[in-house]
This record gives sequence, structure tokens and C-alpha cells, in this order.
Amino acid sequence: MAVHTMHPISAPPAAPIREKTGHLLVRGWCIFVLAGALAGTSWLMAFGVVGTAAVAYGTGIVSVILWIALRPEVQWRRLPWFAAGYVAWAAFSLLWSAYPAATLPTLLLLLSTTVQAMFIGSVLTWRELVRSIASALKWILGLSILFELWVSLVWGGPIMPGFARPEPGVDPIEMWSRDNLFDGGRIQGLFGNANALAYVALLGIIVFSLRIASRAPRRGFLYAWIALSVFLFIRAGSATASLAAAGVAVVLATALLIRTSRRPGGRTRYYLAYAVIAVGGLSALWVGREQLFTLLGRSSDLTGRERIWEAVWERAAERPFLGWGFSTPWVPTDPAFDGWIVDHGVTVMQAHNMWLDVFLQLGIVGVILIVLTILAFVWRSWFFAVDRPRWDLVADRPYSAVTLLPTLVAAVLLVQGLAESGPLLSWGWMLLVVLAFKIKQAPLLGRGPSEQRLIGEQGERLTE
Repeated sequence: MAVHTMHPISAPPAAPIREKTGHLLVRGWCIFVLAGALAGTSWLMAFGVVGTAAVAYGTGIVSVILWIALRPEVQWRRLPWFAAGYVAWAAFSLLWSAYPAATLPTLLLLLSTTVQAMFIGSVLTWRELVRSIASALKWILGLSILFELWVSLVWGGPIMPGFARPEPGVDPIEMWSRDNLFDGGRIQGLFGNANALAYVALLGIIVFSLRIASRAPRRGFLYAWIALSVFLFIRAGSATASLAAAGVAVVLATALLIRTSRRPGGRTRYYLAYAVIAVGGLSALWVGREQLFTLLGRSSDLTGRERIWEAVWERAAERPFLGWGFSTPWVPTDPAFDGWIVDHGVTVMQAHNMWLDVFLQLGIVGVILIVLTILAFVWRSWFFAVDRPRWDLVADRPYSAVTLLPTLVAAVLLVQGLAESGPLLSWGWMLLVVLAFKIKQAPLLGRGPSEQRLIGEQGERLTE
């Protein structure tokens, strides 16, 4: 016979943990900030310089106010110090900049991006961060295909920045969209640049795939988003993004193989094989670059980039130690850049090589700082991906797909940096800083001060 007792041995039933409205609003703001960074030149195409500046600086101010009001747990001794050193050196370049009018606004943009990246890393857990990046990518990729559809079906022809119709004889490189969606040509999405669209689409393929591997809810929709990302990636037709995709595939395969190692020293053979493949692959790429780029529809000098690199190197060699002063991107209306390097009648706004761009702006010191920043990020993100989570005597906890994100993003940025300066601004710099910051703050998924505030994420396992 059951006996009622006043001393139950289990806790009384309670409602499941749910996210508070305030935190939902904060996460929504983080999604907006990430989407704004991913949009990149879209703001410039739609709203011009003034509108873009208002968004970039305004969101930075709001994020600082929220950071002060929320006061999230941050281990101030564990910041991405090399990245902070690079930002500090860029700020110091105001003292010797040959173009201070270009240095100041771009420096404020760098500071805004850096602060917002650390803010996002401090208020979101790892799983929330991946969810937020995925949501931001959905917005940008979805709006890109809708924009191309609108241009073809409603606008009815190419469109210039500021929603204007092109004048006769205008170079297609100046157009926001060339109305190529239904004629088989390269599309540019919101960005006005096919390469930018391809890299964001590649990032979408990575993030959505990791969400599926993490057993996220509504996986059918995620497969649809992957299909859209693949479509945009193919239609953008970027040779460098295709190389980045190959690099991501190699890094992913290597990480998964190393995860299978069961004994000490078992990883050595994989590292040796990876080194041989990397050296052999790079050598074959360099020797056969003409045939490869011809196959991809590009010239062997990466569509005129060698000419840009030569001009940048000549000017950078004049001030090799300190550089000419920070300006990422280059301000085309400044006399130092206006008409310096012209491509298809348009002043070039970057060196199309991350390392050369830093050498031009911040000299050898800046190059050393950015090399240390990238190396530290690559090192930590790699072992974050391949080391089994362990903080006690339990040595067989399962791996998480989430931990692969930083090292795959690092692979994208490294390849992109060879032909673009993207890792130094907008989403490239934001993801580099936010992931580097998050790894140092929470090197174990679900552990550490910044991860203790775990919020119930419906449909996802908190212990994976």
C-alpha cells in the first residue's frame, strides 16, 4: 500500500528552462550585427557612404551600451591579444599616416567591428553563436536571391548602386546587379560583387552543414538552405572561392581523421600525410596555375591581380617599417588612392592580398602582428576541433560538430587572404575576432564562466 510522505526524495516538477525575453532581444541584436557584417558592400550599394557609416558606427555604439548594461562574464586576461595589438598598431598609425583623412574613418570601422565581435562572443554561448551566424546567413543569402529575382522580374535590367539605371556604355564592373540570373552569367547578389557572394555562400554551406550534424531542429529547412547556398556559390563563379572550398574539404577530412586516433602518437601519420598533401598540392597548384585558372574561367594572373600586387609592393617598399598608414578598405576619394590603381575605369579599394595590404599600411610591424594573430587563431581553432573534450577523469566524451566551425572558417580566411583583403574587414575580421575571443573565453564547449549560463535550446542537446 502506497504511503504518502511529507519528505519526497525527488525535486518537485517544474517548467523547463526557457529563454528570457531580454536575452532573446540581445540574441536578435547579435544576429542583426552579424548580418550587417556579412552584408559587407551591400550597405554601400543601397545607401551610399553616409548610410553605411551610420549603420557601422551606430551599431557599434549600441553594442557598447548593451555591453555596459549587461555586464556579461568576461575573463579580461584571456583576450585575443595579438588581434588587439594589431588594432592598437593601426590606431598608432594615425601619428605618421600619409592620409589621415582616410585612416580615421576606416580605423573607427575597425574598432567598431572588433568591439562588436567581442560583445557577441561575451553574451552568447557556443551553440547560440553558431545559431546566430546561421540566422544571419539565412537573411543575407535569402535577400540575395530575392534581390536577383526582383532585378530580373520587376526592375527588368541591370541596376546601378543607389537604385539607378545604368547609362549607355557603363562598365559592368560598376553595376550592382547585371541581371544575369536567367541568362547563365555570374550573379552578384546584394553585394555587387560575385566573389563576395561566393564566399558568403561557402560560409553558409559550412554553417548549415554543422547545424545538421549537431542535430538541430527543422533539419529539412537546413537542407533547403544548403541547396540555396550551393546554387549561389555555383552561379557566383568565383575561382578563389572554389579554391577555398577545396581547402575547407581538405581541412575537414584531416580533422575528422585525426579525431579517430585512439592512442598517443596516433596522429603523427595523419599530420605527415597532411603535410605531404599540402606541399604537393600547393606545388602542383603553382606549376599548373595557368591550366587551372583557364579551367575555372580566369587568367593565370588571377584577373590582373599581379599588376595590382606589383604596384602595391613598389609603394610599400618605400616605407617598409611603419607603412603609409592604416586604411582598410582604401578610400577611393582620398588623393593617395584616387586614380592610383585603376581597374576597368574604377579606382581599386584593396591590394587583393591580405599580407601585401598590411605591409603597405602598417609595415613590417603590422605584418608580424597579423601573422601572429592568424597563427594563434589557426593553432587554437585546430586543437579546439580535434581534441576530445575533457575537464575531469572522463576521457571518452563525444566530439561536437560545433567545434569544427573555427578551423573551417580559418581555412576560408587563409585562402581568401591570398587574393582578397576580406579577412581584414567586415565579416572576415568579425568572425576571426569573435571566434578567437570565444575560444580563449570558453576552450571547452559548455564549460567555463562564459558558458555556465546555458540556456535551453529547444531541439538541441546541451551535453553533446
